Amino acid sequence: MTADPMAALINLDDFETAARAVLPGPAFDFIAGGAEDELSLRWNREAYQRRAILYRILVDITDRDLSVIVAGSRMPHPIILAPTAYHLLADPEGEVATARGAAAAAAVLTVSTNATIPLEEVAAAAPGAELWFQLYAHRDRATTERLLVRACAAGYRAIVVTGDLPVLGRRERDVRNAFALPPGMALANLDDRPDRAQQMPFTWEDIAWVKSVTGRPVVVKGVVHPGDAAPAIEAGADAIWVSNHGGRQIDTAIAPLEALEAIVAASAGAVPIIVDGGIRRGTDILKALALGADAVAVGRPQMWGLAVGGSAGVQRVVELLRDELSTVMALAGCRSLAEISRDLVT
Repeated sequence: MTADPMAALINLDDFETAARAVLPGPAFDFIAGGAEDELSLRWNREAYQRRAILYRILVDITDRDLSVIVAGSRMPHPIILAPTAYHLLADPEGEVATARGAAAAAAVLTVSTNATIPLEEVAAAAPGAELWFQLYAHRDRATTERLLVRACAAGYRAIVVTGDLPVLGRRERDVRNAFALPPGMALANLDDRPDRAQQMPFTWEDIAWVKSVTGRPVVVKGVVHPGDAAPAIEAGADAIWVSNHGGRQIDTAIAPLEALEAIVAASAGAVPIIVDGGIRRGTDILKALALGADAVAVGRPQMWGLAVGGSAGVQRVVELLRDELSTVMALAGCRSLAEISRDLVT
């Protein structure tokens, strides 16, 4: 009997270490790296480490409910897989394997515009998956509209508009590595069009256009300033995604967890809030929910799982986080996500 290569991997840091051993250096750096000096990349994680849990005791926690509804998707747990590019770098099946793993773990998967498998093939390969489509708006509006129409036809349940990439941040690991996609690998959703990397001017007014084209819930991703909460809501956003693009765009950008409470206050409960950036433990998720998030998203860890174990690795990464969250909820005296209150974090 073949030993399970993931048996010894008991947390997400173990998966990262294992992925580093199997991925080519430039591919690992593309996934792991951040902008410039990578201070935001580090701060994203440190923001969680600086906060402590002030737990409650003597609560009957026999039954725990981790479910939540965000942007029309009913989720049995609050863990979303964030959009990440180029999954064929990590596994021969690419985003197809990721989707199967997400479906097995009952996690929403946000499929990137910059996927290496066409969005229709991803959806067809995992009919049980809850899929969102992440949109990069392109210079050619017709290209953008075609992407949206294709996503709706393929059954994607929501559109995630990434607002923090008007131009590409300077990622110096990729510069040093002269990173490029290997031969035979391309941006499958764009047919390798010459304009694929060109961002069109995209503003709050265009959120309504996206909704008119798709009829789907729209999530606005990349919010860190509380002043952007009201414009997002007024534009028709169905959820706000607090994110600094994994520390890959502006170095020394505020960590999403640090920005979270002000955005929650500015949103005043009008829409659900998602937060990403640096989440590696169930305790991190508890802290994010206590500070006002309704759900969390993880990016790099799904890639580590994919590199190490394909679809089973993705599933295992999500389940580790889910089980850790369930455990810390019990230890903190919380029977549902609604009982994870602000006073649990200091």
